[in-house]
Amino acid sequence: MAATTEAKVRQLAWVYDLNKCIGCQTCSVACKVLWTRDEGEKQQWWCSVNTMPGLGTPKNWESMGGGIDLVTARPRPGHQPTREEFGGGFDFNYDEVFYGGTGGKAHLEPQAPRENRWAMNWDEDQGAGEWPNSYYFYLPRMCNHCTNPVCAGACPTGALHKTDNGLVLRDEDICMGDRFCMEACPYKKIYFNYERHVAQQCIGCFPRIEAGVAPACVRQCPGRAVFVGYLDDEDGPVNKLINTWKIALPLHAESGTGPNVYYVPPLSPYRLNEDMSIDYETPRIPPEYLESLFGPEVHTALGRLKGEMESVRGGAKSEMLSTLIAYHWQELLGPFTVDPATLTPNGNGHREV
Repeated sequence: MAATTEAKVRQLAWVYDLNKCIGCQTCSVACKVLWTRDEGEKQQWWCSVNTMPGLGTPKNWESMGGGIDLVTARPRPGHQPTREEFGGGFDFNYDEVFYGGTGGKAHLEPQAPRENRWAMNWDEDQGAGEWPNSYYFYLPRMCNHCTNPVCAGACPTGALHKTDNGLVLRDEDICMGDRFCMEACPYKKIYFNYERHVAQQCIGCFPRIEAGVAPACVRQCPGRAVFVGYLDDEDGPVNKLINTWKIALPLHAESGTGPNVYYVPPLSPYRLNEDMSIDYETPRIPPEYLESLFGPEVHTALGRLKGEMESVRGGAKSEMLSTLIAYHWQELLGPFTVDPATLTPNGNGHREV
């Protein structure tokens, strides 16, 4: 009798180049129209692009705690985001604006409740600093499909599990809506469906992955800012950006969950002096702020990026920069190069992915 072989467990990872993200929200919308169209999902944005520095979604998510206690290796309880902190899902005054005969005097705005409103990207493009040295950058956020998913450890019913390709998925038939996963997740990218009484989050577009199609956030990005691939693919751009060149870093790695969404940190313009001359010694984005997000390795990563750019300006070639530029958009897709338009529609007239 032939011995059975176990399926190889691999880890999918994403890399977002924050120097190319233009905050257009195409990834957010591509995800939303594909996955969050059902009852109770109106306010859910499994993928969102926040302005940094900013309060993000849910409001003040970075101060809500969670993660893994590095001493006990147990889930660390945090704050459970409320409906109001997530916000969104508003009704708008469409009838008044479009059919009420107001002659342009009424404008679209979210309806009641009007106080303490919040929503995904409520503080978009605000940033920090004072003119002429204000600054901001965009940060796409999604479930990190962590190597050590604290949400799974916090779940009392075992509804969450890791797949063979490293995605963290939920069995909604087992989920009882306890929401401990929401408290434990340090990234606060788990939503609660109040209609169905289950928690929900990014599923890594696993039906697309199984069909060889890249996730919607990757394939739809017009700025070629996001890569997807397996961490053990030594020839792939994801592995090289993270492990070879070490310029892609996880967000809040101190949470202990081993996040698998990585970021090439943003380069900063220089500050301007009072006479509008350029201060070549001081970056406009405070280095300590970037360190608070990506850890002390961010300084080395930025130094490596700047050094490579200077080398190319001197006439050298750079595989690193060519990879980041992504002259051929298919390079972003890793092994998931199937065109979804070539797949057979299902019985409902929709394509399977």
